[in-house]
Amino acid sequence: MTVTTALPTFDEAIAAFEPVMGMEVHVELGTATKMFCGCSTTFGAEPNSQVCPVCLGLPGSLPVVNRVAVESAIRIGLALNCSIAEWCRFARKNYFYPDMPKNFQVSQYDEPIAFDGWMDVTVDAETYRIGIERAHMEEDTGKSLHVGGATGRIHGASHSLLDYNRSGIPLIEIVTKPIEVPPAVAPAVARAYVTELRELIRALGVSEARMELGQLRCDANVSLRKAGDPYGTRTETKNVNSLRSVERAVTFEIRRQAAVLSDGGRIVQETRHWHEDTGETTSGRTKEEAEDYRYFPEPDLVPVAPSREWVDELRGTLPEPPAARRARLQAEWGFTDLEMRDVVNAGAVSLVSATVEAGAPAGGAKKWWLGEIARVANERGVALEDAGIAPADVARVEELIAAGALNDKLARQVVEGVLAGEGGPDVVVSARGLQLVNDDAALGTAVDEAIAAQPDVADKIRGGNLGAVGALIGAVMKATRGQADAKRARELILERLQP
Repeated sequence: MTVTTALPTFDEAIAAFEPVMGMEVHVELGTATKMFCGCSTTFGAEPNSQVCPVCLGLPGSLPVVNRVAVESAIRIGLALNCSIAEWCRFARKNYFYPDMPKNFQVSQYDEPIAFDGWMDVTVDAETYRIGIERAHMEEDTGKSLHVGGATGRIHGASHSLLDYNRSGIPLIEIVTKPIEVPPAVAPAVARAYVTELRELIRALGVSEARMELGQLRCDANVSLRKAGDPYGTRTETKNVNSLRSVERAVTFEIRRQAAVLSDGGRIVQETRHWHEDTGETTSGRTKEEAEDYRYFPEPDLVPVAPSREWVDELRGTLPEPPAARRARLQAEWGFTDLEMRDVVNAGAVSLVSATVEAGAPAGGAKKWWLGEIARVANERGVALEDAGIAPADVARVEELIAAGALNDKLARQVVEGVLAGEGGPDVVVSARGLQLVNDDAALGTAVDEAIAAQPDVADKIRGGNLGAVGALIGAVMKATRGQADAKRARELILERLQP
């Protein structure tokens, strides 16, 4: 149900209570096949077309571990400064849900492949170290589609459809230790952590980590306590699917829990659903404890024992850490801290970098990705990289501007055309007739006509009032539908009117 009572403000909530957070992030690995079988993991295939007896949990089927998934798990663990287990094994996590045909999930319980690590994040120039409890391997469940209701959830639906294509796709679950930071920055630290983790996963190349596609899913745990008290009862807000929503969900839970505790109530340990439209969480189900899952070792899989030589070999494949890469790029681009923060918050670091590598100036690349392209992406509800324009296209637009073939107004029309699917920049320029008019013959005619049409303005210029030149330039721009080279038009006007 929706919250109807007035909640305290965030500042009021943290004045009375200290929040403690924990983040559980599931990363869907970009392997070609599933965790324990050879079925394809291609996204968007016909429902139930990528299944076999293993991922459907049919009797007698036997799983085989995906080596690339294990390798990815080790690389993630190393990048998170974790220790890598010399010996670990899978377990069965037993619970019933329709999208899990075996009635258990193959996961890791008390013997994860990576454990005891950390990641640093920065908020408002302060660095906070986030402890990593574990990173373990598991398989994903299928996907339920609830039909007939207003919300797309099971409550109120007339029936449900099940797609098992996702069942068995490799996941890495990364679990933090309790996060205790100054209360005022807690939501921002939660967002910064997921942002940094996403960048790290992308840098490793083990997943595209696109939250809107469910490739990276965050469960945000929040509890409140009085200063000096033991930890309070936590809630877990499930499957928060954007960076902005991570921050908003944590903020809301702090306010909601503070309202309950201030009224003398108690927090129920439960999972909760995040509603993007209302900015609220609602109750899902009572949260199980580990013993409720009746974990026991998976009898059909041998333990995983990565050799130290293999681990050292994988350590040598780690990329430049995202924080170090950002610092290097910021210095190369000459961006201020605020400019770089805007690029990071927009998720555009790699896009701007690729555009610069294609030949564009850093400032121009930033302008387009955080301006016109971001606006269109927001309108369409898609990620920046899915807006419909490539870094090479943006670099070509900047090249045309530098060559004097486009001005800013025409360039915006070119970008608009590319985003609309009309082709690359050169195709759009040609098809829309957007070439800048800068040859003296064509431009001279427009200048002469403007002077003849406004003799009083021309007289002012002849008398030394150069501020009046703008009126004639405006007339030239109107006559050429905005395609005149304004700088050259000014030069021609002054050549004609000044002795």
